[in-house]
Amino acid sequence: MTDSTPAESTAVSDPVVVENGHCEKEESPEQQQPQTDTESRGEGLKMDQEMKITDSLDDGGLLESSMRLKPHEAQSYRKKALWVSWVSIVITLILAVVSFTVSIMRHSASAFAFAFDASLDVLSSAIVLWRYSNPSAVHSAHREYLACIILGVVFILSSLCIIGKAIHALATKVLPEVDSFLFSVSIVSGSLCIILAVIKFMLGKKLTSRALITDGFNSLVGGVMGFSILISAEVFKHEPQVWYLDATIGVLIGLIILAYGVKLLVDMVPRVRQTRNYERFE
Repeated sequence: MTDSTPAESTAVSDPVVVENGHCEKEESPEQQQPQTDTESRGEGLKMDQEMKITDSLDDGGLLESSMRLKPHEAQSYRKKALWVSWVSIVITLILAVVSFTVSIMRHSASAFAFAFDASLDVLSSAIVLWRYSNPSAVHSAHREYLACIILGVVFILSSLCIIGKAIHALATKVLPEVDSFLFSVSIVSGSLCIILAVIKFMLGKKLTSRALITDGFNSLVGGVMGFSILISAEVFKHEPQVWYLDATIGVLIGLIILAYGVKLLVDMVPRVRQTRNYERFE
């Protein structure tokens, strides 16, 4: 007669924790791991979805401002951009005429460069006017990129003229004439252009507009050139042997504008091709 012994259970039960009269089963690390993995997968999926949404903005022909601004906010900033562009056109047109006159009368290459940059500012502000003339296209990526390409071409052509004029002044050793009128024009021009640049940068950031920021960059360059006329004239007044400083500044400004124009074309031409099927927003 064989004695039967009860089979021992090989399964290990989960530990039980008793708190306040209630039995709670403590989860093992193996059971907690799937929950952690699920949470991490959920966070990764959320990030992927956000990246897809951002990418779909360009693919759908819209700027990032379409996600940031409410419709009434976007239209308000659009109207402000139009007002700033009109004010900029009037101011820089006056500055261009005055600076061209100064550059001829005082033989100043940097004054000529500023006058040409002021003329460029008039054109860039006019392009921004076209960019925001259509209320329904305030978030249009295609219209934005097309405006930037036009600005890039204008920048390159203007820079070549500025550099050519400055090199001619260096080659012929043209000496600038210094007087109080030149000082006044420099201070007024530089101050107004920097104020316009700050306002354009702020609006461009709100509207995520590369065209408006480019217009602000051009105004900033104009402000720097306005004060550079003052600096070069003051240096020449005390150190006549540094006569080339005025023309050298003109060359540097021309090269900066040329580089920015080339960068605009390199960045924007592919994007225009990507968004050319979305002209319905215009």
